[in-house]
Amino acid sequence: MEETLSSQEIYSGRILKLRVDDVRLPNGRQTKREIIEHSDCVAIVAIDADDNVLLVKQFRKPVEKELLEIPAGCIEDGEEADTAVSREMREETGYRPQKIERLGGFYSTPGFCTEYLHLYMASDLVPGELHAEDTDDIELVRVPLRQIAGLISSGTTCDAKSIAGLLLYLTTKKSG
Repeated sequence: MEETLSSQEIYSGRILKLRVDDVRLPNGRQTKREIIEHSDCVAIVAIDADDNVLLVKQFRKPVEKELLEIPAGCIEDGEEADTAVSREMREETGYRPQKIERLGGFYSTPGFCTEYLHLYMASDLVPGELHAEDTDDIELVRVPLRQIAGLISSGTTCDAKSIAGLLLYLTTKKSG
């Protein structure tokens, strides 16, 4: 374990905070840790009635390219994870899931960030309207389930949450 000696907030923004912790390592040496505080999020493997996976294509400024991802988003203060799943599905896909099942979860980048992603499967989808203001640049893409492994192996889908969520779903589906 590392003992925190002091902590200083360097930046506080809309979706994250950055702090620097002075820590003592188990060997007694002191060092600094830069830590991004980020709220927990949900990531959703959404399956329609035709066994298609609903993915969203959107531009991601940090990597300067469009990515093909599973729907995801932050859990708001006081919100339960399964409620966030329904909200994010409406905001990013326009669909409302009638069935939500937890698949698991993981820390996105535990070397420097506190974010934990709760993975869910959503099905029995009911069409509706998009309910968010910032979804104009999101394109909904339906991909047959049988093509998902190829999207991952080819690098077409290349973000950690999507790869983890889709592989976990495929593994769970095969064993179940």
